[in-house]
Amino acid sequence: MAQVPVTEGVFTWPSQTPQLIGSRCVECGNHMFPVQSGCPKCSSDSTEEVLLGRRGTLWTWTVQGYPPKSPPYAGNVDPKTFQAFGVGYIELPGQIKIEARLTESDPAKLKIGMEMEMVLVPLNTDEAGNEVVTFAFAPVA
Repeated sequence: MAQVPVTEGVFTWPSQTPQLIGSRCVECGNHMFPVQSGCPKCSSDSTEEVLLGRRGTLWTWTVQGYPPKSPPYAGNVDPKTFQAFGVGYIELPGQIKIEARLTESDPAKLKIGMEMEMVLVPLNTDEAGNEVVTFAFAPVA
């Protein structure tokens, strides 16, 4: 089964070490994700694409225990087969806090301040039978 990204331009693809693609304001240095053409901090239209760090710190987290609304969610929304997943904010040093899916949802294994790393995880299967992958953050062992 072939793999395809959930959407183009969100992370480097294909890549053995994927990175999120964000933008940085040339005027004030503010980082944004996903890519934006204007800066919400200073209103400048001068931004550039940048690769965001792969590792960061778990800033806060929760467990998504019910299926999200679809659309825009493109994962498994069948309440009978839905599996809870962790969601958190990852602080990428010197850049930005990213809201992201976590690979872990066990509260005993998640601690605020722990080091996390970006990985790609299966989300669903598209109509052509491809495995759709999205980004998530996993605890660093």
